[in-house]
Amino acid sequence: MVCLVTGGARGLGAAVCRQLAARGHVVAVADIDDAAQAVAESCPDGFALTVDLATADGPGWMVEETVRRAGRLDVLVNCAAVAPAQGFLDMTADAWEQALLVNVRAIALAMAAAGRRMTPGGRIVNVTSAAARMALPNYAAYAATKAAVDSLTRSAAVALAPQGVRVNSISPGMMDTPLQQETEAIFCALDGRSDLAAYKAERTARIPLGRRSDPEEMAQAVVWLALDAPDYMTAERLNISGGLDKD
Repeated sequence: MVCLVTGGARGLGAAVCRQLAARGHVVAVADIDDAAQAVAESCPDGFALTVDLATADGPGWMVEETVRRAGRLDVLVNCAAVAPAQGFLDMTADAWEQALLVNVRAIALAMAAAGRRMTPGGRIVNVTSAAARMALPNYAAYAATKAAVDSLTRSAAVALAPQGVRVNSISPGMMDTPLQQETEAIFCALDGRSDLAAYKAERTARIPLGRRSDPEEMAQAVVWLALDAPDYMTAERLNISGGLDKD
């Protein structure tokens, strides 16, 4: 199988690439970050695609280039995201534009492009967030775009069902990734706090299971949706947040 993973240079995306490769699949590692090359080199038969998903033709080019180089496309995993953290009264148009372009438009266009290329049995997995269902004034753009991902997942699932392509999403909880660390430091400052370690401990205490996760654990759920979930499963939002996001 040929799997295309966006945001594959680091964090969850990189972990997904490695686990898909460990299962014997060809992996296209798509990212704007040059570190995608190193991840691709760690995956047998993997290759890197340098792409700016905020551009109008980036998502479509990425899908077509994957098909050109690997001959087909079986799985698309949309991990790439930007996560602007700003006080609600200080939000900027630039931050909103980037969040909407990468987190919403790119996913929509990538799914449409993949849907045109996938054969029956293809699978698309989107990464949403518990933030989509929470009131987060310092994270409004990110939360809103993840709510849009939930909507797009349902729309794509219905649109692509006649051709046998399943579309689902995963909602991870708090993951110790570079992006999480960056945004938590900003949250801490926006909340007028100076002790980042104590601030993070308080946030962790809100998780019913009492701990954070990591990219490798979350990647197991992504890979399950991409490879092992029942064929009858589509338009579903898999909540794997330690109880933080309560369905």
